[in-house]
Amino acid sequence: MLAQPAYDIALILDKGQRETQEDAVAARMFDSSNSAYVVVADGMGGHAAGEVASELVVKAWREALDAELEGTALTEAALLDALPLAAMQANALISNHCEEQGSGYNMGSTLLGVLLLNNRVYWISIGDSPLYLFRDGVLRQINEDHSMAPVIDAQVAQGTLSEAEAQVHPDRNQLTSVIMGRAIPKVDCPENPLTLTASDTLILGSDGLQYISDEKIQTILQENAAAWAQDIADALWQALRAKGDPDQDNVSIGVVKFTRN
Repeated sequence: MLAQPAYDIALILDKGQRETQEDAVAARMFDSSNSAYVVVADGMGGHAAGEVASELVVKAWREALDAELEGTALTEAALLDALPLAAMQANALISNHCEEQGSGYNMGSTLLGVLLLNNRVYWISIGDSPLYLFRDGVLRQINEDHSMAPVIDAQVAQGTLSEAEAQVHPDRNQLTSVIMGRAIPKVDCPENPLTLTASDTLILGSDGLQYISDEKIQTILQENAAAWAQDIADALWQALRAKGDPDQDNVSIGVVKFTRN
């Protein structure tokens, strides 16, 4: 009898209302070591530069992680070192590409990479691509948001800005950290893992997923708590389509469920 895979993973990539697709996603499972990864990159830059940047980030991630996960001497310490290594290699690839294009050429990408080792979850996050944990009927974002949104929301909490003003603030989506071939100001890469149970669901996305609210995402997950990962991803995508925002950004959706107790 074939062993049940340790993870149920689904990915969706959609262009939204944009002319080009600047997101990139990838996932891979390694059944022999009960491990897997999912990576989301949201690129930015004119003349297809964002598409190139996100693909370079995913390329660096896969090269760094595959080399360790395919090895015979698999150690958790080496795998954890591979997360910042992937970010550094992605930064170097983007830097080299920009230099080859000449002065004034700029591009960048977010990085959200999740490494699953049995029921333990590690991640590295640079930028504003959200990582959500759905547990006991409640959704919460567990990675840092490297944009001005948390700063603006803090002003709402302090009473210096209204909720309505905060939602339409022109600087809300301005990134405070990104991979663009220069020094990376902020990196979210916790040393201690999150432990998953069979009732947990992880949601990864580019910021295009946030065209629907966290409350809407939570409701969809509550209604599909027992569903397969692909059904949950489809339900989120359908909610975005139903909203029909004329400015809908590229959207990446990754859904991960741990299938073993």
